[in-house]
Amino acid sequence: MISFLKNLLGLNPKVNLSEIIKGGAFLVDVRTPGEFAQGHVKGSVNIPLDKITNQIPKFSNRDNIIVFCRSGNRSSQAKSILARNGITNVFDAEAPVIIVTLLSAIAGTWLYDYFRDKLPH
Repeated sequence: MISFLKNLLGLNPKVNLSEIIKGGAFLVDVRTPGEFAQGHVKGSVNIPLDKITNQIPKFSNRDNIIVFCRSGNRSSQAKSILARNGITNVFDAEAPVIIVTLLSAIAGTWLYDYFRDKLPH
């Protein structure tokens, strides 16, 4: 969680998620379709973890990809699957979608616009 906050706020020199998002990152929610339907990040697409391997073409030719889920576990697995398939420009948000949504509302309106869809119930 600490690394996520550093990334979000640009305090980690390796990765600045806010800049990647502003640059038009491909936002991928790897939760189940049911979870996604309950609430999701604005502008994100739902590619459930168990479908990632079959959906590799959707990740090709993307400059930057950010994967996320409810707890950070599935997004970590998704990043590994993508790496094994040659997709290396992937960033794991490392935080639950509800935390991303709440923190982005605090961080500023440009980020809030990406994450303001209703919260999961």
